[in-house]
Amino acid sequence: MNGKEILLETYRHHDTPRVAWVPYAGIHAAKLVGLTAKEILLDGEKCYKALMEVNRIYRPDGQVVLFDLQMEAEVLGCELKWADDAPPSVITHPLESEENKKVPDLSTLPKPTDGRIPLATDMVRRLKAEVGDHTALFGLITGPLTLASHLRGTNFFRDMFRDKDYAKELLGYCTEVNKRMAEIYMDAGVDIVGAVDPVLSQISASHFNTFLLDYYTELFDLIRARNVFSAFFVCGDATRNIEVMCHSKPDCIAVDENVNMAQAKEITDKYNIVLSGNIPLTSIMLFGTQQDNMKYTLDMLDTLDHHNLVIAPGCDMPYDIPIENTVGVVQAIHETEQVREMLKNYEAADDDIVVELPDYSKRTKPFLEVFTLDSASCAACTYMYAAACDAKEHFGDAIDVIEYKYLYKENIARCKKVGVQHLPSMYIDGELKWSSIIPEREVLFAELEKAIEKYK
Repeated sequence: MNGKEILLETYRHHDTPRVAWVPYAGIHAAKLVGLTAKEILLDGEKCYKALMEVNRIYRPDGQVVLFDLQMEAEVLGCELKWADDAPPSVITHPLESEENKKVPDLSTLPKPTDGRIPLATDMVRRLKAEVGDHTALFGLITGPLTLASHLRGTNFFRDMFRDKDYAKELLGYCTEVNKRMAEIYMDAGVDIVGAVDPVLSQISASHFNTFLLDYYTELFDLIRARNVFSAFFVCGDATRNIEVMCHSKPDCIAVDENVNMAQAKEITDKYNIVLSGNIPLTSIMLFGTQQDNMKYTLDMLDTLDHHNLVIAPGCDMPYDIPIENTVGVVQAIHETEQVREMLKNYEAADDDIVVELPDYSKRTKPFLEVFTLDSASCAACTYMYAAACDAKEHFGDAIDVIEYKYLYKENIARCKKVGVQHLPSMYIDGELKWSSIIPEREVLFAELEKAIEKYK
């Protein structure tokens, strides 16, 4: 049984000789061939070269073609900011102003020739011809909540409370975009369509049921009708939403390190849904050693039931992950007993980074601290930090705002010292206010106004 067969048999809920492995090497693929993220997302030949190197070095059972949650938004009028070592980020929102608050016409749905879609479908066809016999291919689409956030900005979270009809209608349009993109990818030949909706961790289960359950059920039904598998990706602490996500009937749910895999698997197993995850992207894959990565993978294999399980990174892999770290994961999956013997006497080294926390008692104005994975590449983090920046613009010098990105070792140490449990999170003067929930503008402003009063 080759790798593709192992993954697809896992999705069919059959026994396999080992656990399946899917590295989400999006922009990280560029690092393998000495290119930038921007180069591989704009140039088909460079992208193909990078993706083939992922396949050669990381021996994936399933492989993502592109991990770019801005491709549809760009087609629909959002402007992007490009980076060399991260995916592009959305910097303008065409529906943001009240004057432009509308639902686009269905005539605006993406076409196979729009934007960078031809690059994506060309990669599917070329990879399918070259490695498709032994590697399953994923076509990733931007889920409706994240896409609506791209189009409307942080105002969309207020719409979900204050203009529910509009929010539901815009999500309906975004679902039609999802369906169109799924059809485009399926026509190109993908084996699995993955709906990636990182912002989903920022809403309640009740809001999921009200706004998204029917739309996601429609999407996964459409994919299933084409005899293609579906996956439902979420980032952040989506613990409260795992069960309602199961109600939409995807074939697989993919989570990151903010979710306890063992607890999540108890839920997904009830619904006979595959669970994929959740090697930590920064503390283990980016900053850990090869042995750390082997040990983490081995611990997952030893503690989780292998039925309906896929081992994968928590989300899109950071550009600078050392190649040997991912190779260590591959070795732990393919040569489990040899790796177990290698690690018999291994103990992880403790970081000795010392961080100083602010002395809030000596401050003269409120301090709004936002802990993120990276607001430049994580959509949920983008919109939580955007809410903080909106507050800064409103209150000006009356408050201070800072972002701590988990991409840096000192901020990992800071998160540990503060006791941050989930990302993104927002603190005011050292007190946790919102964990994996983007606050409404009015609610955030009210909390800051109270904090400002204390300093008077």
